[in-house]
Amino acid sequence: MIIYRGLDDIQPLPNAVVTSGTFDGVHRGHQTILARLTEVAKASGGESVLITYWPHPRTVVSNDSQNLKLLTTLDEKIELLDQAGVGYLVVIPFTRSFSELTSEEYIRQILIDKIGTKKLVIGYDHRFGRDREGGFDYIQAHQSEYGFGVEEIPRQDIEAVGISSSKIRTALNEGNVHTANRFLGRLYSLTGTVVKGRQLGRTIGFPTANLQVDDPSKLIPANGVYAVDVDYAGQTLGGMLNIGFRPTVAGTNQTIETYIFDFDKDIYGEHITLKFREFLRPEQKFDGLPALVAQLKRDEESARSILNQ
Repeated sequence: MIIYRGLDDIQPLPNAVVTSGTFDGVHRGHQTILARLTEVAKASGGESVLITYWPHPRTVVSNDSQNLKLLTTLDEKIELLDQAGVGYLVVIPFTRSFSELTSEEYIRQILIDKIGTKKLVIGYDHRFGRDREGGFDYIQAHQSEYGFGVEEIPRQDIEAVGISSSKIRTALNEGNVHTANRFLGRLYSLTGTVVKGRQLGRTIGFPTANLQVDDPSKLIPANGVYAVDVDYAGQTLGGMLNIGFRPTVAGTNQTIETYIFDFDKDIYGEHITLKFREFLRPEQKFDGLPALVAQLKRDEESARSILNQ
């Protein structure tokens, strides 16, 4: 996949088949659009092109920008789009001035002049331009003037999947990783650097890797204990993860701590990826460390059973 970060270096393509959107999560609904995009491009001997935006438009134009958490970082999104077979990715910096482009300006300046669009493939409810004024009907009415065709993914094809980024965020905020994973078509993940914590886990037989997530805009699932896969240095290990404030030991800050099974290595400063398999239980306060240790042993047994399935 060829990546353009901005519009300065891109040249119009001979036969560009284009779609656009934020594609946060690259979930199964998005995958329906991507499959059609690559299918149309292949059938016409053209190039599949996806236009996306960074940062997320809502962080620029919405009052709830501080509350928006994303399902995918930009790097994660790039990797997933590459896996989906997209030929060209154009990442447009989303600014206040860009948000003021009219649909007419967007079509002419970007779709036509910069990319050389020959066909546009969009979801049934996709909108673009200032105040979301542009859409399928607008382009269809002017396609002879613009010199490119437009195809809308039928409403029933999108709604049959019944998936949205908002639904996935809601599921993760409730700890419902089973539903989130089903909607995503893969395991939800967090990637970051292992940093030093209070190292209390070592004293009770459960040493943990304390994760500092790479991107602060990444959504952290609900507090609680999870069974997870741990990707480290090209291998996949098993583990149990606690997200929360550790009330039993008077913790004050949220931590993301993973006990990696059958693993004994100092990995401070190294990158790992946690992939959520199942929610085990909510975070709770125990009456002392012996009660906590007893529960952790039960958690480990449950997590190992899930990971071995």
